[in-house]
Amino acid sequence: MPSGAYLIVEHTEALHVIDVNSGYKSVSNNQEQNALETNLEAAEEIARQLRLRDLGGIIVVDFIDMKLMENKKKLADAMEELMHTDRAKHAVLPISKFGLMQITRQRMKPEMNINTTEICPSCNGTGKISSTLILEDEIEKNLSYLIMQKHRGLTIDVHPILFAYLTKGLISKKRRWSWKYKQKVKVRTNANYHLTEFHFFDDKDEEIKL
Repeated sequence: MPSGAYLIVEHTEALHVIDVNSGYKSVSNNQEQNALETNLEAAEEIARQLRLRDLGGIIVVDFIDMKLMENKKKLADAMEELMHTDRAKHAVLPISKFGLMQITRQRMKPEMNINTTEICPSCNGTGKISSTLILEDEIEKNLSYLIMQKHRGLTIDVHPILFAYLTKGLISKKRRWSWKYKQKVKVRTNANYHLTEFHFFDDKDEEIKL
């Protein structure tokens, strides 16, 4: 907002919460007056946002704390006046002793939720993936199996981060595998893979299905 104050709008399961933050500018050295002017500015923007976003149900607004009751009444009256032009049914309750104002508002249109997210391919929505050590063991287990099956000239394609882990240092994991299994093991990077994805290819560069 012009004064430098800003709003944070959060949606929870049961209600909407709007937090008023004072920002970086101040109008005067009077803290109470600053709070009142910022809150009045925020009230105007909140009333606009309620109509713009068509927020419904219970809206709790956490204004900047003010000590004087007359200033709290000024703010409540201002919000009531600003909401007057809102065609949706609404009610504005007085500011509580904790500086919270509760507004109830009926939506004008049915709620529409647009899902712009999808399940992470690495963790399948759990928020957890295998540690690097576990992943390294899984790759080596498959490598060992393929070598026992007489595959030669093996190449492992992995995500760039995993590639960096397997090839770092003079005695890298890749080099250890080559020594251990007495044959050259190649590791390539593929930026299209997700973090824990890896695939094996034979000496004709054909993928080996595991």
